[in-house]
Amino acid sequence: MKKKPLLIGLGVVIGFFILFIMFAVIVTSVTEDGRMLSRSDKIAVIEVTGIITDSSDINREIIGYGERDDIKAVVLRIDSPGGGVGPSQEIYREVKRLKEKKKVVVSMGSVAASGGYYIAAAGDKIFANPGTLTGSIGVVMEFANVEELLSKIGLKGYVIKSGAYKDIGSPIRKMKDSEKKLLQSVIDDVHEQFVKVVYENRGITAAAAKNIADGRIFTGAQAKELGLVDELGNMHDAIDETAKMAGIKGKPTVIYPRKGLSLWDLLFSDNAASKLINTLKSRYDMKYILSYIAK
Repeated sequence: MKKKPLLIGLGVVIGFFILFIMFAVIVTSVTEDGRMLSRSDKIAVIEVTGIITDSSDINREIIGYGERDDIKAVVLRIDSPGGGVGPSQEIYREVKRLKEKKKVVVSMGSVAASGGYYIAAAGDKIFANPGTLTGSIGVVMEFANVEELLSKIGLKGYVIKSGAYKDIGSPIRKMKDSEKKLLQSVIDDVHEQFVKVVYENRGITAAAAKNIADGRIFTGAQAKELGLVDELGNMHDAIDETAKMAGIKGKPTVIYPRKGLSLWDLLFSDNAASKLINTLKSRYDMKYILSYIAK
């Protein structure tokens, strides 16, 4: 008899835990527009926003969606002025790999320039708004020389180095001609890589690509005339076209980037319950969730 309250209490805890898991599964399966994820063919949206400094999170998304059978196509939403050469090339490579499995359509936001355009070039089709700022096909390095400023305030720098070029670009001395020549060769090589990406992916001649690869920016309308983008349209236009290209009938189910927490975070992270509540407050209509559970 003494064991019954303990068993009852344990059963209640287990029951609440099961209900919590079911509830969390429902929460994490609701799309941003309030629809439940179906088992039908889906389109995933991957966002590339801000200055591109790291590729790990974006590439993790690309690889993950590439391995899912229910994801038939991907819309790559780019709103970035560019960034590092390395990260841009890493994302570009993963988009190219994804294209071998699924259709990839690019939707440009307010800006998709430099590294942003580098990534966009990998898509099967590129959409831009008429006023999108894009292009900026080029590479740049910037250095500052504060030697004269330091001398005016009585400061002088010293460098101990192992090789002639180890302190190349130092701000405390004037750059040598040999150093400028070396850096220019690096810039020229990376620039040629960028130009090659453009003409190989966009179906224009190398000469045409080089002619516009001088760092200038274009509007989406101008870029379409030059062959840098395919269609003028917004995100929804890109999604509709992606569905057609992927052979999806009717209105597609779209998976938008999750702004909240994963199921693992909700269940096993610190303060999981409070995080779940905050996620609900920020993302969902509680009436909708409760009405779904009541069905």
